[in-house]
Amino acid sequence: MFIDKRYLRYFDWSSFMLIIALLTIGLIFVFSSTYSPQKPFSIYFKKQLFGAISGLFIYLFFSIKDLKIIYRLSFLFYFLILGIMVYTILKGFMVMGAKRWISLYFFRFQPSELIKLFLPPFMAFSIFDLSTSKISTKKSSNQKNFLFPGIMLLISVILTLKQPDLGSAIIILLSGLTMLRIAGIGNKFFLILGLISIFGAPVIWKSLHQYQKKRILVLIGKGSTQERYQIEQSKIAIGSGGLVGKGFLKGTQNKLAFLPEDHTDFIFSVICEEIGFVGALFILLLFCGLFTRLMFIILQTKSIFDQTIGIGLLSHIMISTIINIGMTVGLLPTVGIPLPLFSYGITHLWVTLASLGWINNIAMRRFNHY
Repeated sequence: MFIDKRYLRYFDWSSFMLIIALLTIGLIFVFSSTYSPQKPFSIYFKKQLFGAISGLFIYLFFSIKDLKIIYRLSFLFYFLILGIMVYTILKGFMVMGAKRWISLYFFRFQPSELIKLFLPPFMAFSIFDLSTSKISTKKSSNQKNFLFPGIMLLISVILTLKQPDLGSAIIILLSGLTMLRIAGIGNKFFLILGLISIFGAPVIWKSLHQYQKKRILVLIGKGSTQERYQIEQSKIAIGSGGLVGKGFLKGTQNKLAFLPEDHTDFIFSVICEEIGFVGALFILLLFCGLFTRLMFIILQTKSIFDQTIGIGLLSHIMISTIINIGMTVGLLPTVGIPLPLFSYGITHLWVTLASLGWINNIAMRRFNHY
């Protein structure tokens, strides 16, 4: 099978190299956070390595596959995933009091992650009439077009909350609202939503689980020593890294098992402890470079339909990055959000790489070369 030369010419190599750099560093720190002299290559590292290699094939698949085929299938897959999420709530695999996973024998699969991938094309298809190219190149002026996707967005958020998974629900909600804004929904909608949020805050607070309330209280300096333990250990790890860190595999908070969830939610704390402020800053610059590059090429597309999908695919990665780093340094409550391309988790890694590949596909066609 020969690769079309246009793929090599219009392939966005800049973002791809940034992805490879972040993915490689992520693998190094999954190795570090799970390393022991008795078993250097842990099962977590081996699974993450498999996820990274297979994820790159997923990235390439979404980069070169015909967009029209992907769009049509995504609309159907969205409803399929909603059905699987209902099944997950009823019969899912229980871990730490939450039913978020379905066991597929050799690994656990988290259906809510796929909502982040298939929600953007579903919403774009629901808002825009693709039978006329004129509408797909301009923001929708018919506010009725937003009713159905808005309802489905709410259903997606509610199903995610029922698992319960507050972090993913926040990401899905914020990504969906961003897409609605890009697609052309009016300011009146956001004004009403803001007022509802303000006056409904007491109801929202009462609906939260007790452990979620405790995490918010910890953020404002309250809570018991046990409840503050996780974030305090994270801050100790970050602060003890200093300017250049303690060195690779030499992080004491990690190696002495003081830092919980070191290879998943708090892997950024391990990074800060081992390579310090300089290393962490370098990683943040890589993320900023990747997001800036992708945002630039998305906004270059001529179709608001493609822009809406591109922004939706990018927003869940950006929001996850901001929330994860924010919670590790104590600026946001702990909500169990993995750091994209770094934290251990095959489903999340695959969805992230699929989203990035999809954006690359949009980028290659932004000047109508295909």
